[in-house]
Amino acid sequence: MNKLLAEGFGTFWLVLGGCGAAVLAAGVPELGIGFLGVALAFGLTVITMAYAIGHISGCHLNPAITIGLWVGGRFEAREVLPYIIAQVIGAIAAGGVLYLIASGQAGFDVGASGFATNGYAEHSPGQYSLIAALVCEIVMTMMFLIVIMGSTDSRAPQGFAPLAIGLCLTLIHLISIPVTNTSVNPARSTGVAVYVGDWAVSQLWLFWVAPIVGAILGAIIYNVMAGKEQ
Repeated sequence: MNKLLAEGFGTFWLVLGGCGAAVLAAGVPELGIGFLGVALAFGLTVITMAYAIGHISGCHLNPAITIGLWVGGRFEAREVLPYIIAQVIGAIAAGGVLYLIASGQAGFDVGASGFATNGYAEHSPGQYSLIAALVCEIVMTMMFLIVIMGSTDSRAPQGFAPLAIGLCLTLIHLISIPVTNTSVNPARSTGVAVYVGDWAVSQLWLFWVAPIVGAILGAIIYNVMAGKEQ
């Protein structure tokens, strides 16, 4: 239970910090932190939580990463579903808190604002196609899982994994925010999509399928590169 609580609170912070930065502070194109600030916000949530709860739950904060680590032999199968449930609950709770804060501004419209949701085609920030979004999310999650497995390998420098993982997530956002608003995390996508409803929920399937496929590919590729000793 302590692991599940940690995963729930960690994912809560990821969604509140990352999506909160996008909804409340990005200010694009007006004065605000912009894409760079949002990318850093997501990276910082992972770094801070990795140091805060990594020793409790491993700090997955992401159903795709949990599944990828299981495929990679780093996680027990019996814990996969409970972790995913805890992550999704934490993400939806964070979305609710963010909605309460954002709706305190006069004229706020959750649908019109986008609410940091992920999307493709007409709902992509850069109007990227479904195929472009699918490929982007698969490849970005694949690279994320490779960095996670590599930086936490017993042969890697100790104590620096949170920095590598957080900076990797920042880089992923810098690349892919224009394409999909960056998911690489089904819980993060679900946590805000349920409050927008409509198209955000109908497109949510991609942001479950693509990250999970990418994470599985990343686990397989890393294990091939690294060999059995990890």
